[in-house]
Amino acid sequence: MIRRADLEEREIKFLAPYAVKARLSHGRKYPEKEHEFRTCFQRDRDRILHSTAFRRLQYKTQVFVNHEGDHYRTRLTHTLEVSQIGRTICRVLGLNEDLIEAISLAHDLGHGPFGHAGERALTQIMKGHGGFEHNLQSLRIVEVLEESYPEFPGLNLSLEVLDGMKKHGSRRKKFPVYLEAQLADIADEIAYDSHDVEDALRSGLIEEAELEGLALWRDITSYILKKYASIDESQKRRLATRLLINRQAQDLISNTQKNIDRCGIRSLPDLGKTSERVVAFSREMTQLKKEWRSFLSERFYNHYRIVRMTEKGVRLIRAIFQVYLERPAQLPPTVVKRAKKEGLYRAVCDYIAGMTDRFAQDEYQRLFEPYERV
Repeated sequence: MIRRADLEEREIKFLAPYAVKARLSHGRKYPEKEHEFRTCFQRDRDRILHSTAFRRLQYKTQVFVNHEGDHYRTRLTHTLEVSQIGRTICRVLGLNEDLIEAISLAHDLGHGPFGHAGERALTQIMKGHGGFEHNLQSLRIVEVLEESYPEFPGLNLSLEVLDGMKKHGSRRKKFPVYLEAQLADIADEIAYDSHDVEDALRSGLIEEAELEGLALWRDITSYILKKYASIDESQKRRLATRLLINRQAQDLISNTQKNIDRCGIRSLPDLGKTSERVVAFSREMTQLKKEWRSFLSERFYNHYRIVRMTEKGVRLIRAIFQVYLERPAQLPPTVVKRAKKEGLYRAVCDYIAGMTDRFAQDEYQRLFEPYERV
């Protein structure tokens, strides 16, 4: 029988000396007895997987609003892809897979309906009322809003997982001091840079010919055509996506190992002495990705149909938020109770941020359509 102590011993024996070890965790805000069979980070992962917020990701927008099609990425499938990419790279570098999996699975819990457009709407509304930012909302969910345990609020995750979640996203002021958290952030980037172009091609919003101006795409498709002369378009899209991920992962692994060696990192404390991000792409890949992301931003994310799709979500969120503010009695009792404790704006923001695309659309119908049942 393999128990938690055995798993912890394996980490100490087989992981890199600069990897985070479960046995050396700084613990939780609310002390708990350790589990018999799972390490603290495995336990965190499971708590996130079983949370209400995680299940809601299935019907939250990645790029395409939920009802646009069954085969496009959702916030849930994106999260799972980030986790898979992160674990794979972690394994090669000798880092803690359980820790990065927990961070990856939790990193987008705070996204509201309708993707980044929904976040923009909530950010504008909450200006002057405490603000809104999806990374901070993810933390609020796991520290306050989830109500799964009678002993404490939230999920009471390990401090290392919380720290990794705090550092996720472009607004952080300093990179994390441990590699698993740095990697979680870049695994997110690899996932959406690779998969969004597959969804864009599937939707017909961009044509493959438009991608020929990108050096990274030319390299990959040239390889595909040489090896698979008669491949069909659907298979080509999927293979190109896999090769995109693989190309970025290989570059990241190679360059990160070079950085580890160059900076003389031999232990976890050594990471705190570095003045640069250790988990990073090479200069060549950084330039290729800059070109890639500029294309996606201009030709896909700002495509008029995507803008129309997401702006409908913005208007919807603003409308239902205003209705709740004008007549709070329309809110569920649990939200009214939270409003008395934390203020109406924050309670309504939490409620709407937790909605899926389809729940928000249904709520709009209930509030504004005269013949819709409430």
